[in-house]
Amino acid sequence: MKYVMETDKKKTARAMSINTPISPRDALEVVRTIKGMKLQNAKEYLDNVIHKKSAVPYRKFTDSVSHRRGTGPGRYPVKAAKYILETLDNAENNAEFKQLDSDKLVIKNAVAQLAPPIKYYTYKAFGSSGKFYRERVHIQIILEEIE
Repeated sequence: MKYVMETDKKKTARAMSINTPISPRDALEVVRTIKGMKLQNAKEYLDNVIHKKSAVPYRKFTDSVSHRRGTGPGRYPVKAAKYILETLDNAENNAEFKQLDSDKLVIKNAVAQLAPPIKYYTYKAFGSSGKFYRERVHIQIILEEIE
């Protein structure tokens, strides 16, 4: 799999998570929220989402989404936040390996893309079966060191 954008390899670090078993809608909203944040702020924010202290504002998929104080329509996508935090930690470790300063790292690009679904069958009445698709997501995060 290729990355979404080409970057300067001396100033950037990147990480990818393939076939992550999370909701594409939740992943899109979380990734859209952390894009452009500093690395430490994004990690604290995702940790707060996991502990349900701060909500992720939903901008696109707002059908029957409750209003949260201070954010508007939003939810607490705990599972998506855990996997994105894990990918963010991998990107930070890659940056440390390249000897980049972790205090100056900013999330330059964060993308959640649909992966091919996994098809399996579920049992139904009278001996029949029905198709069921499990959704998967590819996550890409690119960190950039700024002066």
